Amino acid sequence: MCNAYSLLVDVATIMGDFADLKIRIKLPEGAPNVAAAEVITIGDMAPIVRGIEGERGAGELVNRRWSWSGQGGKPVYNFRSEGREFTSNRCLIPADGFYEHTAPILPGQKRKTRWLFTMRDCPWFCIAGIWREGPAGEAFTMLTMDAGEDVAPYHHRQIIPLPPDRWADWLDPSVPARDVLGHLPKGSLPVTRAYPPPAQGAQPMLAL
Repeated sequence: MCNAYSLLVDVATIMGDFADLKIRIKLPEGAPNVAAAEVITIGDMAPIVRGIEGERGAGELVNRRWSWSGQGGKPVYNFRSEGREFTSNRCLIPADGFYEHTAPILPGQKRKTRWLFTMRDCPWFCIAGIWREGPAGEAFTMLTMDAGEDVAPYHHRQIIPLPPDRWADWLDPSVPARDVLGHLPKGSLPVTRAYPPPAQGAQPMLAL
């Protein structure tokens, strides 16, 4: 499952692109500190856009922790979407890529191979998520579904990347989740090998 993602865009870009979509972004806690990060991991603070109850086409940009504490104290960083409507507490998680891991592929390699998925024709996108209040404060998690054609060679489940034309609907809990959450067409999520890095001059597009 996805336990790391990338976010290299800044707050100004995030807000500007939402504005282009006629989605009003409020900053109830001031502009969040968004440091460019090639790898955001479980437990890190990161920006999310929360829906605002009763306000279609609006959201709040805040920093929150990725994952809350589940049974036995295990972090809940992914959450199954199947059979759920999510009629409250929806959020969008800005990202420009997400990672999946497979067994080592090179001789002598000890760490797992890390693959980076991006979205074709979108310099950044949003991942469907939900947030909740907990003893340690508010936190968010990423929704998951069965893997689509692009991710299936690497993992049997995947998080749910949303292109810009789905953002407003996900922030609006009156829109059924099944109308927003779904697989993208094959080829929408190009993949490159992030670790070990490909040899210099090697073809960046790889497949298992």
